[in-house]
Amino acid sequence: MNKLSIIIPCHDEEKRIGDTLYEYLYFFEQAVKEQKLKEYEIIVVLNKTTDKTKQIVEEYQKINTPLYYLDLTPGGKGFAILEGFKEALRGKSDYIGFVDADCSTSPDEFFRLAMAIKEEDGVIASRYKKGAIVNPKQSLKRVIVSRIFNRMIRLLFRELKYTDTQCGAKIFKRSAIEEIQNEIGNTQWAFDVDLLYQLVIRGFKIKEEPTTWSDKEYSKINFKRAGIRMGLAVIRLRLWHSKLRGIVKIYNKLPEAIKLHHKI
Repeated sequence: MNKLSIIIPCHDEEKRIGDTLYEYLYFFEQAVKEQKLKEYEIIVVLNKTTDKTKQIVEEYQKINTPLYYLDLTPGGKGFAILEGFKEALRGKSDYIGFVDADCSTSPDEFFRLAMAIKEEDGVIASRYKKGAIVNPKQSLKRVIVSRIFNRMIRLLFRELKYTDTQCGAKIFKRSAIEEIQNEIGNTQWAFDVDLLYQLVIRGFKIKEEPTTWSDKEYSKINFKRAGIRMGLAVIRLRLWHSKLRGIVKIYNKLPEAIKLHHKI
């Protein structure tokens, strides 16, 4: 592997981004020294950040490491990752991936996933595929919500036969990202589904790998609210990729108060 771009979307991550950057920078510097990897870069995409996340990233940037950041005003994890893709494509990276800011996926695990790409065009991590290790174990509520959502996706998008579309660690070959970067809509809550769907319908081979994943404290997710929003976003995404696209166009013209801030 010549060069790997690692995108980390961030929204108010002052409690976690410092430790994540320390671990990732240390690991990948060692990987380069040991010639396991020729080159890497970390692109932190600040997404409507209002706390000290930016200052922490800037401090790490002073250490003369291949760390860069984008400071965005528009919101949404999907938007942040797409902007990270564009930035990575300006360079010479062979592989482009993204990972959550909380280090639930350790740097050595992220690298293992990257190295698992052989003939495929990308790899996505799974917390539910046989062989995965989740520590500490997820709450029953979280597992139930996740499995219902996954079942919904597999019913609506039969091309996506994955056990875990939402895990935060995904890596792709440059050629795959180049082809689909302009095809993904503003789908904050269904970004991962849209990304994978755009790849699969174009014939790209995406492998799912069991991962070692560690849930971190300070989680901001409200599963009841997020579950509803994700469900509605996936339904709209399915409609958008059907003959009923007109319904979505009408929906997007409705006042924000009615739409509950869901956009496709």
